Amino acid sequence: MPVLDPQEWYTFIQSYPQTHLLQYPAWGALKANFGWEPAYVSAGDVGAQVLFRRLPLGFTIAYIPKGPVGEDWEALWPQVDALCRERRAVFLKVEPDAWMDEYDALNQRLTAAGFRPSTHDLQPPRTVTIDISQEDDDILAAMKQKTRYNIRLAGRKEVEVYASDDLAAFGKLMEVTGERDEFGVHTLAYYRRAYELFHPLGMCELLIASYQGAPLAGLMVFAAGQRAWYLYGASNNQERNRMPTYLIQWEAIRWAKAKGCTEYDLWGVPDYDEETLEAQFSERSDGLWGVYRFKRGFGGEVKRGAGAWDKVYQPVLYWAYQQWVARRGE
Repeated sequence: MPVLDPQEWYTFIQSYPQTHLLQYPAWGALKANFGWEPAYVSAGDVGAQVLFRRLPLGFTIAYIPKGPVGEDWEALWPQVDALCRERRAVFLKVEPDAWMDEYDALNQRLTAAGFRPSTHDLQPPRTVTIDISQEDDDILAAMKQKTRYNIRLAGRKEVEVYASDDLAAFGKLMEVTGERDEFGVHTLAYYRRAYELFHPLGMCELLIASYQGAPLAGLMVFAAGQRAWYLYGASNNQERNRMPTYLIQWEAIRWAKAKGCTEYDLWGVPDYDEETLEAQFSERSDGLWGVYRFKRGFGGEVKRGAGAWDKVYQPVLYWAYQQWVARRGE
C-alpha cells in the first residue's frame, strides 16, 4: 500500500493549500510524543494522516482528524482499511474537515463506505469563527461593544503584547487557568513541543501580554492556508482589570491577518445550539460558559462541525470502548 513518510506527506498536502492544521505532519509529530503513532496513506490524489493509539493486547484505535485530504475518498478507504487491519485497529474514527450543513452528504458517503455516525467527537464540535478578511476597523465594529472597549482599555492601562518563546511562563499561566476555569490542560512539555514543531514553519506564534514586565496572559495561535486557530490561551489572576486577554486576542487576529488568513477559529465553545447559547450568555460564567462569553464577544459566527463517524473492525471490543466512553461522560 502507498504509505508515505512525513516529508512525502508534507509534499502531498502542498497541492491542497487549505489542508486543516490537524492533517499536517507536524501535528502527527506532536501527537507521537504523547501516545499516538502517525501514518500517512495516499491513493492517487487523495490521502490522510492516520493516528494510531495503542491499547492492551496489541490492539489500537485509529483516527483521522479533520481529513481525508482531497475529494475521492472512496479510492482511499481500501488503503486505510488495510493499514488499520495490519495494526489491529478496533475501529477507525474519522472527523472530516466540514461543517454541519454538509452532514447529510457526508453521512451518505461514509455510511456507504461502512462507517456509522459516532456519538463521541475528539475535537471540540462547536466553535466561533470570525471573518478577518475585512479591514481592522470593520472587524472591531462587528464585536460586542464591551469587547471592543476592553481591547482599547488594555492599551490605555499599559498592557504590552509581544511574541515570545517563554514556554515556561506560558505553562504556568495554563496551570492557573485550568484550575480557575475547571478544565484540563496539557503539560508544559506538550506546549513546548507544539511550539518547536510549528513555529519554525511560520505556522505558530506564542504571544505574551504583560504589565511592567510581568506576564498576565499568553496565547498560542496557529495558521495554515487561509485559516487560523486559537488553540491554547491562558491568564493569571492578577491585574485582570487591565483586560490583557482581550488585547492579546486582538493581536493574535492581527497576526493571522498578516499571515494571509481570512478566517479565525476560536476553537471550542459549549456544544449547544445558538439559541441556548445566547439565552445563557448573560446568566452563566462558570467553566466553559465563561469561555463562551469571552469568545462570543469577538463577534463571528457560531458553527458546528459535521461530527465523527466510526468504522468498526472488532465489534465486541468496540462495544466495550463505547461503554467506557459512556461511563466517562456520567
